[in-house]
Amino acid sequence: MAVQRWSIGGRARVCLAITLLVALVAVVIVTGTGATNATAKGATTARVQGIGVIKHVIVITQENRSFDQYFGTYPGAAGIPAGACVPDPATGTCVKPFHDTADKVYGGPHGASNATADIDNGKMDGFISQAEQAKSPNPLDVMSYKDQREIPNYWAYAKNFVLQDHLYEPNASWSLPSHLYSVSDWSAKCSSRTDPSTCTSTKSPQQNTQYPWTDLTYLLHKNKVSWGYYVMNGSEPDCVDSSLITCAPGTQDSTTPSIWNPLPSFETVKQDGQVKNVQTVANFYKEAKNGTLPAVSWVDPSGEVSEHPPSLTSAGQTYVTSLINAVSSGPDWNSTAIFLNWDDWGGFYDNVVPPNVDVNGFGLRVPGIIISPYAKAGKIDHQSASFDGINRFIEDVFLNGQRIDPATDGRPDPRPDVRESLAASGDLTRDFNFAQSPRPPLILPVNPKTDLG
Repeated sequence: MAVQRWSIGGRARVCLAITLLVALVAVVIVTGTGATNATAKGATTARVQGIGVIKHVIVITQENRSFDQYFGTYPGAAGIPAGACVPDPATGTCVKPFHDTADKVYGGPHGASNATADIDNGKMDGFISQAEQAKSPNPLDVMSYKDQREIPNYWAYAKNFVLQDHLYEPNASWSLPSHLYSVSDWSAKCSSRTDPSTCTSTKSPQQNTQYPWTDLTYLLHKNKVSWGYYVMNGSEPDCVDSSLITCAPGTQDSTTPSIWNPLPSFETVKQDGQVKNVQTVANFYKEAKNGTLPAVSWVDPSGEVSEHPPSLTSAGQTYVTSLINAVSSGPDWNSTAIFLNWDDWGGFYDNVVPPNVDVNGFGLRVPGIIISPYAKAGKIDHQSASFDGINRFIEDVFLNGQRIDPATDGRPDPRPDVRESLAASGDLTRDFNFAQSPRPPLILPVNPKTDLG
């Protein structure tokens, strides 16, 4: 297999294939902060021609970075606008976003109330105030941004594949609800551990309780589609009180339900006898090498490599690169789509007002990168999207467009909408050309040269 290599510090050679656009599903695309009309509930999206070349979908989720924090100066992206500044109540000044080479940053509080305050009715000016109220060790960190000098591998993936500049956290709050959306398209609070009819939408779900509503693994198991959820053993730094900046880290492993590992608490996973599918990330590396990955994989970090402040940016980039290299070097590359995202904005500045789709979201923008031999080279996808759009893609590939829909999935719950059918959730098939010959992988150094310090 031919391998394309990226020389850090040198000039990139990007193979650009001239492609024909295959027939795609007609959808309404929402860019920026416009309307978010839903398509008809229960409607099944027709399969896109050639989508069957995808046999493996991998979702890699990192922690707590806004789009502007990582890609605010990326050429062609909807990044930091000229003249942007945010008021600092402590000094009475207005602080502009600034380039920062610090490997360790602190970010800001990122609970539901903090999201509301940061957005401030569309002014997008609450970031410093919230960090100061939470007594951040360095409140101005929220205005810092990185670029190619600090995160060369992330920028290399963006240049060679697809960068999403309107990907929103699905829930305007912190890590737990975002991870719940990643596997179930909902965050709820339930009065019964087993009855989904007792659930109501919430941006602040209960931690380590039983989740009775329907998740995506239920449909995958029902349709005999294999899946795995891979967890890095280590610490988990996200505070139970999401209004705090720092707290004593907890422990995390694949056998223990936690903020970043919610599937063991889903009733369906237990009923289907699939708790064992939640496993250590060491198995992901082995399966990637051996070509035995399941159809759908979710990969979540430990605190040490999560990029969740104050964890090091460099450690997260190294870890993510090692995951992608494992897939890229293995036999499954030619049939894989990788979705790399960050679970919430972490209190960092972002300038784009998120769409209001329902009682829970959307939240603020986060970085999103799509990596695949069929991904369009060097594309910036400006369409509104969220993690629900990733689940929609999974459903289109493996379930012939079936949705987590109370009217059709066999397990009714009172969720307010079918998230995958919202136009604002995005149709990510638009980022692929399934008819092209598979592009070679991009193998990057796991410890690239940076100016982080």
